[in-house]
Amino acid sequence: MAFELFGFSFGRKKTEEPLTPFPPDQDDGSTIIEAGGLQGVYVDLDGTVRNDIDLIRKYREMALHAEVEIAIDDIVNESITEDGSGKFVDINLDLTRLSSQVRRKITEEFNKVLYLLNFNTEGPDIFRKWYIDGRLYYHIILEDNPKQGAKEYRLIDPLRIKKIKEIREKEKVGNVEIVKKTEEYYLYLPTDKNPIQKSTYLVNYPDSPNSGIKIAPDSINYVQSGMIEARTNRVIGYLHKAIKPLNQLRMVEDATVIYRWSRAPERRIFYIDVGSLPKVKAEQYIRDIMNRYRNKVVYDAATGEIRDDRRHMSMLEDFWLPRREGGRGTQIETLPGGQNLGEMEDVLYFQKALLRSLNIPITRLESNNGFNMGRSSEINRDELKYAKFIKKVRNKFSELITNFLKTQILAKQILSEEEFEEIRQYIRYNWSTDSYFAESKDSEIMLDRMRVLREVSDYSGKFFSDYWIRKNILRQTDEEIEEIDMQIEEEKQLEMEELQQGQEDQMGGAGFTGQMPGQVAGDGSAIPTPSEEPTAAGEETPEPTKFLSNKTINYDASSLL
Repeated sequence: MAFELFGFSFGRKKTEEPLTPFPPDQDDGSTIIEAGGLQGVYVDLDGTVRNDIDLIRKYREMALHAEVEIAIDDIVNESITEDGSGKFVDINLDLTRLSSQVRRKITEEFNKVLYLLNFNTEGPDIFRKWYIDGRLYYHIILEDNPKQGAKEYRLIDPLRIKKIKEIREKEKVGNVEIVKKTEEYYLYLPTDKNPIQKSTYLVNYPDSPNSGIKIAPDSINYVQSGMIEARTNRVIGYLHKAIKPLNQLRMVEDATVIYRWSRAPERRIFYIDVGSLPKVKAEQYIRDIMNRYRNKVVYDAATGEIRDDRRHMSMLEDFWLPRREGGRGTQIETLPGGQNLGEMEDVLYFQKALLRSLNIPITRLESNNGFNMGRSSEINRDELKYAKFIKKVRNKFSELITNFLKTQILAKQILSEEEFEEIRQYIRYNWSTDSYFAESKDSEIMLDRMRVLREVSDYSGKFFSDYWIRKNILRQTDEEIEEIDMQIEEEKQLEMEELQQGQEDQMGGAGFTGQMPGQVAGDGSAIPTPSEEPTAAGEETPEPTKFLSNKTINYDASSLL
């Protein structure tokens, strides 16, 4: 394990790129830069980096809105659920085909990762931060002896760190530049603001007080949402789709409040007879009348006090209009208040649009819709799509644990990096769930398969083979078929042993002479078998005793799926 840059690295240095005219992949949201010669490396902060910072801040502001916060809490509660034992997740290595000893070591390191993360306590909070920001950065701190693994995982503010792919060597073929070598590292900035007003930011210039720190990639655990903006190749969070619906909802709510405040009171119209007064004197006469009769007592909504104040909101003022000589004289009329103040269709429409953008079922907005404990066939499509969305989000978040697990395994030399990458896609995590829908669905699938199996069993060996039935009806894989056959043989052997043991126990009871039935006794008479023993007149011959196993066999229903 070699040490370079800042932090540690498992011997990985500059990457030898395959000979291709296409630039390195940016699916992880990294920034591609080129070496800047003697002056160092430059990163465009007026573009990608600054926009990433603005996006993260925007997501955090959105999370404070009531509707968005409720949706986030619902997703976090569905994704990270505690089971009866107090654990959120377990590791499943059945598909890795590793030895039992290696599996046991990996399971121990998995528990160590959960302990360092304090996942059984802070798991929902970690998931919430990742879901809101769309990314997580952890600094992995190893023990003094690196072979002992990590001793601490330190969370990094995503506003101050960025993944960089630096192009170290290129070759020009015709008019196309082909990348030959790249180097990956993380750039930690001392501030989350652009310290200089330029289009570029100096990364490794030693005399700059604002220069960042280059950190080795193996020292950082970086997990992002997996969603990339097509135009700028920036990583976006799960709240990105909700930006526009949330802004529209806020505007509609504000407009509704303003309309209600402006249209709720009944305002008056004063027609003042000014006779034949000139315009200037007529206006002065109206102002005198206004000051004489205007109600100056107002209600302060901020403090709840009633005070005398001449400052009135224009939308709540009365109207004073002059009326010339020959009119009907001074007159006072009342304007009615708004008639449609109770309409909320627009607000409800944008609330539904916001929930749809957050992948929350619309039915959860309605308080009169309770929890359905019926059959899974009664579950609506929105709930089914929501369950699939939760599964997808959990699988993406699982990369955080997998990356930590990789560091532990490589540091303790349980597996090599190539071996771990081979089994990485076969590592599964069993997340705890309290979803009644999932359990109901699995039970109904199993019952349907058993019903079809009973119907087809009469044709087994005639039109269908046992192998076809197990593959197409019970949906068993070849590995499951082999494993189940071994379990059946072991159970048959165990039953035979118990049957023999039961026969020996019966023959070793009271009255046993040490001779088997059918043998010749000492007086020359034959020992009767159980079916040959004499019975009293009128009594039927008892049936031979059958010995059955009383051992309970536990089956794993999931192996039949």
